Amino acid sequence: MTPLATGQGPRPGPALLARLRAHPVALDAVLAAAVLAAILIGAAAGPHRRYWPRFGERPLEPATVLLAVLACAALVLRRRYPRSVLAVTCAMTLAELVTATSQPRAPIAAASVIAVFTVASRTDRPTTWRIGALTVLVLTAAAMLTGSRPWYAQENLAIFAWTGMAAAAGDAVRSRRAFVAAIEERAERAERTREEEAGRRVAEERMRIARELHDVVAHHIALVNVQAGVASHVMDSRPDQAKQALAHVREASRSALEELRATVGLLRQSDDPQAPTEPAPGLGVLDQLIDGFVRAGLPVELELPPGSPEGLPASVDLTAYRIVQEALTNVHKHAGDGARATVRIVRSAEALTLTVLDDGGGRPPAPRPRPGDRTEPEERTDGGGHGLIGMRERVAALRGSVETGPRPAGGFKVRVRLPLQTGRTGETT
Repeated sequence: MTPLATGQGPRPGPALLARLRAHPVALDAVLAAAVLAAILIGAAAGPHRRYWPRFGERPLEPATVLLAVLACAALVLRRRYPRSVLAVTCAMTLAELVTATSQPRAPIAAASVIAVFTVASRTDRPTTWRIGALTVLVLTAAAMLTGSRPWYAQENLAIFAWTGMAAAAGDAVRSRRAFVAAIEERAERAERTREEEAGRRVAEERMRIARELHDVVAHHIALVNVQAGVASHVMDSRPDQAKQALAHVREASRSALEELRATVGLLRQSDDPQAPTEPAPGLGVLDQLIDGFVRAGLPVELELPPGSPEGLPASVDLTAYRIVQEALTNVHKHAGDGARATVRIVRSAEALTLTVLDDGGGRPPAPRPRPGDRTEPEERTDGGGHGLIGMRERVAALRGSVETGPRPAGGFKVRVRLPLQTGRTGETT
């Protein structure tokens, strides 16, 4: 079935109007021709005819035709020069009112009505009222003073009414255009804001997932790397110890896979039946984390007051666990052989304070910076790592504070303060 058969085909009216709007000069030329025809018909038609105008009773003076042509020709440029066009049409109207000998006079004021409307629709309201009032007073006064009829004649009042209504209609059109433009601008701004907010949320979620994956992978892979090195070193001389190291490698890799599965499972849809349901790690399983480091050869001393992990907000609990995990992983990777670590957790009514210290494994302490030296003591990475960066991002997300740097006696210090009132959801573990 064709569009014409269903009545859904394009209508010629809107298409023609769209083409005319695309060529405003042509549209104004058509308007000027229509106004000129109306003026000439009004000037030539005889009065006192009820249904249809009768021509031939009134002579069409050449001066009237010339003034009408000049006034309507100016309307072609009404969009580009609205005030100049209004001045020209008013001058032609005044000339016709002063020089006309026939009664009633030719309605050249119609061109001035169009010009007044154009000026009002393209300027601000105060300018519209000033120009409109001046035009109404000048044309009406000229018609009343130069005509042979009384000042209250219909044609004089018609000039007053039509020019006033043209100014009011132009102001209304201008106001509507401004209102529509404001709505469109507000809608575009809201759309841009929504897109920016969506992009920001996507970036934040990407960074959060990257931090989780880094913390999980860096910790377990570091343990796997150390235990694999131990197994390779003692494989021939002490096979029992090599088997024990390989068992630790297997356990660390299994733990890494489980945490990766839990982390990636968060990206699934909520109605996925295979999504993991176990909670995220927290300080409640801190003993298991430290036990893994101890078996990997890093002695860790834990100073944890009783009841500290209980009742913590979920975000604080997870962040504290990840910070301890990352700090101990850095000690295991960067501290010297025989290094020892201490994890101290202090909880108050306002905040949870984490401190991870190591003695550097007998390495000499870092030299104290002299005045004027530019140092970055907190950068303890292996060239390209993101552990400390992710740690700062986690703490900043909870509006906490972090201090990292070498200790004067040797080793490294990580101290983090996490406020318990984070401004987020108060869900507790």
